[in-house]
Amino acid sequence: MINMKKSFTILFLALFSGFIFAQNKIEVGKKAPEITMSKPDGSSFSLSSLKGKLVLIDFWATWCAPCVGEQPELKKLYETYSEQVKANKFEILGVSLDKNKESWQKAIDRFNINWIQISDLKFWKSPVAKAYEIDELPFNVIIDGEGNIIAKNLHEKELEEFLKKRLSQN
Repeated sequence: MINMKKSFTILFLALFSGFIFAQNKIEVGKKAPEITMSKPDGSSFSLSSLKGKLVLIDFWATWCAPCVGEQPELKKLYETYSEQVKANKFEILGVSLDKNKESWQKAIDRFNINWIQISDLKFWKSPVAKAYEIDELPFNVIIDGEGNIIAKNLHEKELEEFLKKRLSQN
């Protein structure tokens, strides 16, 4: 009888934890978790302040060679859609998983990044890395004006085409 109770308890916990895990998945159609971190100047910034805009959330780090390699492409996209940025229809939010503020600031300066940059400088221990289920970089998520995930992990031509299609609709 005890073994049966024990087995039932283990089965229940396994199913319940699987249910919780399934509820937290970062998937297209789900709400993006809130992000609140510091900008390089120390001021606080929250993702929710971008409500109403199409937002490309770019998770990156200065120690990640592919991430660094993407920054010039992101700069080109930001310039291409500068009118949509000015019209409050589009924004890029760079979320750094760095742990060294000086390296992060140097990369921002070196690439002349002029879109919003935030970090908690906690590396992989950042709660945002866990909330967004990030296990490799670069990683990105695109959310609509209501904060719903509409795409994830698009890069190069695929990202360019997606933004072109979405931003031409507005």
